[in-house]
Amino acid sequence: MTIKLICLDADDTLWHNMRHFNATEDALLDMLRPFADADVTRERLIACEIRNLPLYGYGAKGFTLSMIETATELAGDLLSTAMIEGILAAGRALLAHPVDLFDGVQDTLERLAKIGPLVLVTKGDLLHQESKLAASGLGDLFSGIEIVSDKKADTFRTLFSRFNIAPQEAVMAGDSMRSDILPALEAGAWAAFIPQECGWSHESAKAPSDHPQFAQLERLADLPDWIATID
Repeated sequence: MTIKLICLDADDTLWHNMRHFNATEDALLDMLRPFADADVTRERLIACEIRNLPLYGYGAKGFTLSMIETATELAGDLLSTAMIEGILAAGRALLAHPVDLFDGVQDTLERLAKIGPLVLVTKGDLLHQESKLAASGLGDLFSGIEIVSDKKADTFRTLFSRFNIAPQEAVMAGDSMRSDILPALEAGAWAAFIPQECGWSHESAKAPSDHPQFAQLERLADLPDWIATID
């Protein structure tokens, strides 16, 4: 089987992302410490995020709105204008954080581009994801950019059809079992799971058992060699 298309996740696959969200979350925990313990605030925030996903989608803007909603729930009438301004400032900082690539990403993408066309498949806010890709300096290495509201098997099927390839001729690599790996496998593609520390619990899922088209890799730099074993 020859691989003719390589799909890659962006956040926490090519560059650091969750550590910035976690730092912003810690800032919220500190702001709300007079009203709730950190564990309570964190649980409320996670529940609020998941509840709001159908409304706001993924990304820093929806996260900021969920932080404000969580603060309103916990502080009630004691929530001050200054606290809301603090949350908004934290959200703006999250949107403006520098794009910090994982080690060796540029070289790895250059190797992968020699194997087949690269397509970035990422979810989140369109403007924010576009700005991060531009800041990364990696844009010219990709033959396609797909910024989607969510990743489902049909997302990948549509993509494969657009590139006129069979699913078995495509690979998807990313750090999310729920969003990157399971939908790609369901669509018939190969999938490489590259876990990162501090991953979002919402993106976790049970790994497939003995699936012939699945692999777990330690780092993105291992992907070209794994693809060679498929070929």
